[in-house]
Amino acid sequence: MHQVFRAAALAAVVGLGSLGTAAAADSYRLMTGPQGGIWVPLGGALKDMWEKAIPGAAIQSLPGAGIANVRAIEEGKAEIGFGNSITSVDAAEGRAPFEKKHANVCQLATLYPQYFQVVVPAEAKIDSIKDLKGKSITTQPRGNTGELITKQILEVNGLSYNDVKVSFVSYTDSVAQVKDGHAVAFSLGTAAPAGAIMDLAAARDIKVLDLSADLAGMKKLNPGYNLVTIKAGTYPKQDKDVKVIGYATHLVASCKLPEDKVYAMVKAISTNVGALSAIGKDITGLDAKRMAEDIGVPLHPGARKFYKEAGAVN
Repeated sequence: MHQVFRAAALAAVVGLGSLGTAAAADSYRLMTGPQGGIWVPLGGALKDMWEKAIPGAAIQSLPGAGIANVRAIEEGKAEIGFGNSITSVDAAEGRAPFEKKHANVCQLATLYPQYFQVVVPAEAKIDSIKDLKGKSITTQPRGNTGELITKQILEVNGLSYNDVKVSFVSYTDSVAQVKDGHAVAFSLGTAAPAGAIMDLAAARDIKVLDLSADLAGMKKLNPGYNLVTIKAGTYPKQDKDVKVIGYATHLVASCKLPEDKVYAMVKAISTNVGALSAIGKDITGLDAKRMAEDIGVPLHPGARKFYKEAGAVN
């Protein structure tokens, strides 16, 4: 009897182990962005739609950053993540800030343009990046794409972090520093309007710097940069269009993810554009062709299958 009981108990343990393995197989870690940025609510929306599209799937949405997310996928610490086209291509090619080619990172979908924005108090006598020399500025923690671009745009203007007083903090802390006068500029790469800039504009009159003059130098550092327009009226008292440095937000995933799961994820994005565009207006009108845009990162086979069926790729 004892032997029978032990055998039954062992079978139960083995069975539980099998269930645990099955659950783990359908558990996915989704790396989003810093608190206060648009990637966090978008991650919540993706979690909901993917869990509905893939029976039994469990999506864990975690804070992250563009560069850090790509590294996490390569190292097996996450399965899916938001990325920025410029730095994801650097990862694929093994260029700085990455130490090696990231071969386990595949493209899922391009979502919307990103805007690198530098905001200053309206009364500050700052009209260009060169005017920041000797001033206190704030940007994201190291490992964020916005921080990398901040370093680069200073470089193309003959400056470095040694020429400014820089804080590497969250969006919330950056807003507080500019509100309190502890910093005269806040740089970030995100959607427009940016919630953090709107928060700042509710407390102080602000100005977004025009970065047109910096494009040529930025393209020498990474040809993926372009100019995008923040339309007049995007922010309070913004009475004219402002040109800033642009790139694209996209989703990347481990190339090892099952093809059928990724197919279902991409299809779910395509059929739930309305839910996503309610969070980020730049997603409005997203279709399979835009999602399949070639940004220099190889498509996951599951994504390619969907885009081929949709007529977006050959």
